[in-house]
Amino acid sequence: MVDIRELNEKIERQSSFVDALTMGMNRSIVGQKHLIESLLIGLLADGHILLEGVPGLAKTMAIKTLSSLIDADFSRIQFTPDLLPADVLGTLIYSQKSEEFMIKKGPIFANFVLADEINRAPAKVQSALLEAMQERQVSIGENTYALPSPFLVLATQNPIEQEGTYPLPEAQVDRFMLKVVISYPNKEEEKQIMMMNMTEGPSKLSPILKPEDIVQARNIVREVYIDEKIQKYIVDIVFATRAPEEYHLDTLKGLISYGGSPRATINMALAARALAFVKRRGYVIPEDVRAVCYDVLRHRIGLSYEAEANNVSSEEIISQILNAVEVP
Repeated sequence: MVDIRELNEKIERQSSFVDALTMGMNRSIVGQKHLIESLLIGLLADGHILLEGVPGLAKTMAIKTLSSLIDADFSRIQFTPDLLPADVLGTLIYSQKSEEFMIKKGPIFANFVLADEINRAPAKVQSALLEAMQERQVSIGENTYALPSPFLVLATQNPIEQEGTYPLPEAQVDRFMLKVVISYPNKEEEKQIMMMNMTEGPSKLSPILKPEDIVQARNIVREVYIDEKIQKYIVDIVFATRAPEEYHLDTLKGLISYGGSPRATINMALAARALAFVKRRGYVIPEDVRAVCYDVLRHRIGLSYEAEANNVSSEEIISQILNAVEVP
């Protein structure tokens, strides 16, 4: 039996850095609470994040700030149609001095990688990046090189402009733990952003954590207790995307072309655990599952032509599923 009280105390102690990280992020980023929380979930659950939002919503600044606070390596790759896999992964260069080939590692060899406008690069480059994300290693020539730990990819895509883009195939989108959609700040936040940028320069941030602290925190996140009833709840939510009629959601049957894969189930459990850790709790509650559900399932539900014709979004489908599936 798991001693919940003891586990709670342990996680209360070990998660104290979360508040410091959030405060540090809030010094540079106004609003965007959901973005900051999602970054922490991805970081603690060892998952990558696909971020959708119009330009200028602090996507780049968020991951830059996080890497500064963790004393980690940060690299930004601006994806363009003429980018080659070697530009991301690295390549072999012939040295005339030593008369042999040398490895020149690419920008993927960093703890935090911002893949800006990932849908602007051709499929070959996308595949190279996504293989590195999944395997946590890169092959250059005959050798394989492990990527640093922690390793987090934050890929962004612009939802407005679709000219000259290469949309990510479903199988590749599935590699991202979360798809986070961010919107404009409200009037008060916008005013704060304007004042901050008029009066001050960028905040100087001192590192408060080392990369190995994150690796250690990830091991503790895996100890967060998930009750059997919560596990069943997660499985029911994912199964409702595949067989909605079993959950009295007959109207959804014609709107979903395919549901979430087992990767959705795994990622929902991991993300719920990470959120419980962020909230400094040693156990997962149904609210944690509901909070991460949209970001985990948004990109894993295939919409049929009927759904697209009726302007039904995956968010509406998820809302109906959450209303229908019994909460433990």
